[in-house]
Amino acid sequence: MDTEPSAIRADLHRRRDETSAEIAALEGDLRSLFEASRSSNADDEHDPEGSTIAFERAQLSAVLAAARRRVAELDEALSRVAAGTYGVCERCSRPIPAERLAARPSARTCVACASRR
Repeated sequence: MDTEPSAIRADLHRRRDETSAEIAALEGDLRSLFEASRSSNADDEHDPEGSTIAFERAQLSAVLAAARRRVAELDEALSRVAAGTYGVCERCSRPIPAERLAARPSARTCVACASRR
């Protein structure tokens, strides 16, 4: 992973754009699912497919919420890049290893501090 702020910023923006596109697709899927279930006379409680529809809605909603959290975490990481604190553990102030940042670019803590929670 390149440690230049401009390269880090570009990578974070790329990841944010990808996640935003994922969110848009998930929102479309969820909207379609709601519309399909609304236009149907099916009743989740008595329809054999009802539990499947409810499960799909719940699953899509959970994935969508996780994607929205990722965007928020990436925005926070971009703020840390701007502030000059990206890659520095918020607990112990030591550098976060490049391997951890490559795997989890929004990491706020080093591995040792993350494992202590």
